Amino acid sequence: MTSPNACLHQSLVSRQQDDDDWSDEDEDGSAEIETSTLLGIAGDDISTASDLTDAVVSRIGGYPAFLPIDEPPFASSTCKVCGFPMELLVQMWCPFEDSPRDRALYIWGCSAPACQNKEGSVRAWRGLRFNDEFAAQLKEKNEKKKAKIEKPKPQANPFSVGAVIPGPNPFSLGTQIFGGATSPAPGDTAPEEPREDEQEEESDETDDELLPVLASVTLEDSPWRSAPCFKPVYLNTESEFIRPSAQSKLPPGVQVVDSLDDNESKKGKDVSWMSEAYENSLDVDQVFDRFTKRVAHNSSQCVRYELDGTPLPYASDKIFNSLFPLPPSPPTPVTKAAFTVVPPAKRVYDPASLPVCPVCQSKRVFECQLMPNLINLLASTSSDVENKRMTDDERRKLVEQELKGGNSRGMDWGTCLVFSCSNDCSLDADGKETRDSWREEVVLVQWGV
Repeated sequence: MTSPNACLHQSLVSRQQDDDDWSDEDEDGSAEIETSTLLGIAGDDISTASDLTDAVVSRIGGYPAFLPIDEPPFASSTCKVCGFPMELLVQMWCPFEDSPRDRALYIWGCSAPACQNKEGSVRAWRGLRFNDEFAAQLKEKNEKKKAKIEKPKPQANPFSVGAVIPGPNPFSLGTQIFGGATSPAPGDTAPEEPREDEQEEESDETDDELLPVLASVTLEDSPWRSAPCFKPVYLNTESEFIRPSAQSKLPPGVQVVDSLDDNESKKGKDVSWMSEAYENSLDVDQVFDRFTKRVAHNSSQCVRYELDGTPLPYASDKIFNSLFPLPPSPPTPVTKAAFTVVPPAKRVYDPASLPVCPVCQSKRVFECQLMPNLINLLASTSSDVENKRMTDDERRKLVEQELKGGNSRGMDWGTCLVFSCSNDCSLDADGKETRDSWREEVVLVQWGV
């Protein structure tokens, strides 16, 4: 399911590189590698009224634009620690591929100091709404695909001039996130004009950019309007590119093989970095070290998105131990004569510890994570928004409390990991399909090193 071009707010952001990560051997001009992760980057302020109420427009801060027909309960945004309404951190337009449902993800966070480092101060919800127009188009498209499979076609010669070798769609789900759209790769040549009898079929398969109905729920005269909020900013998207790290010099004939490469390659995932396993070490926190080095490739990232991908852990804590469990150690040699080189134990991502979806019992998968730069961005805008809504007395009291150091507000997490239902279910209490739904998902917060 592809998002409309009208909602595309992509920006070209300079990729910041950390030259200290590379050795002299890296000066050979080796190209950057594009990973399977999409990065959410802060854009311009949202000033258009229609964009503020359009659920297709992804944003940082502001008020939510809801997809469900009925307004979700205001309690969805309350902090489970203090009970007060929280600020909307991010709203993302992120429908599943080939799904007839419009989909958006909403993440709230509490900035009260007493609520930091406590479970329930960051919450995520997904809103779903059935799209009748796209569902009908999707059904027609699938029927035509089925008819093509049933009707055999002559085998094309891949070596003939002008032959097109079929392959996987390199854009797939990633083009939909944050209202993105596909674009031809550099160097692509224009395809030949289709025959008249193929034009109708081709237009049906490419015309899948249906605008979801604008959010039918307005926030006028709603408790959501009384909630605190940050200044709304567009959430743009770009692909993540990283430069391969320098390889150590090895003796002739010696090769380093990562056991994860084969498994990851089968999934079609990028293996340039995430295939590296975590070693147990009593030295520096290598998890945090890897986090900072990875983020250094683009320090402006506020969100990392990779549905059913691998999260980027922030530090060696309980959450890291649960998501990257320690494998069993190899048996220790019994006799002194048995000299065995025991390699350090490797940790790999295993989401088995995550709770399943309570509605459909499907497993949960990693979807996205909030990055520390988001806190810096929100902190720079929160004071202006709060001051505009405060009375003179409230503002005076706030200044007095700030001077005393007793009312400092701000979030201090390292990263917030969001895990969603892999089935993207929309069921009621009786297990029946519903046209729209509002479901809370799992958020794991790593607070710091």
